[in-house]
Amino acid sequence: MRKIIVCMFLTLDGVMQAPGGPDEDAESGFEHGGWQKPVDDDEVGTAIAGWYEDSDAMLLGRKTYDIFASYWPTADPDNPFTHRMNSMHKYVASRTLTSLDWQNSTLLEGDTVDAVRRLKASDGGNLNVVGSGDLAQTLMRHGLVDEYRLTIHPVIIGTGKRLFADGAIPTALEPVSVSVTKGGTVVGVYRPSGAPSYDSY
Repeated sequence: MRKIIVCMFLTLDGVMQAPGGPDEDAESGFEHGGWQKPVDDDEVGTAIAGWYEDSDAMLLGRKTYDIFASYWPTADPDNPFTHRMNSMHKYVASRTLTSLDWQNSTLLEGDTVDAVRRLKASDGGNLNVVGSGDLAQTLMRHGLVDEYRLTIHPVIIGTGKRLFADGAIPTALEPVSVSVTKGGTVVGVYRPSGAPSYDSY
């Protein structure tokens, strides 16, 4: 069975909205787009590249798909990530799109959760949920996430969409690997391990 892996860039206070640029996602008046690059470093890039070594497809929501599809097909071919992003298969959850122009892209048909369950049960490598916060939260609510790969950057934004928003299902996490880059970014890989336990001191 394939694993579903949520890959996300987060601020220290958990914001995932618009890491890549000022115009990426200004929903709800968000004014902090592009917060990631100033706190990024080469070690983060190396870690992210490793996230794709055991995955052969991405699961994307419509907004993230639109952003990626407008950039990667014409991105610098000397960037080793360009070929990877264009050649990987993309499965897209959308209620509004009727066709996809980016190569190797497929619209998920019918109910998204059912479609993802079928993908999990199919043959192939792991499936990375990249960006796509709404989709990630839907999969989390239905217990479909097998692993989180997170970069937690040393910046506080204060507002914006969060991966683990109010109403997230309480979940214990098993740390698979955790490291800190020279720039202070925490690179963490975690797997859900059931309900959290509670105790007192």
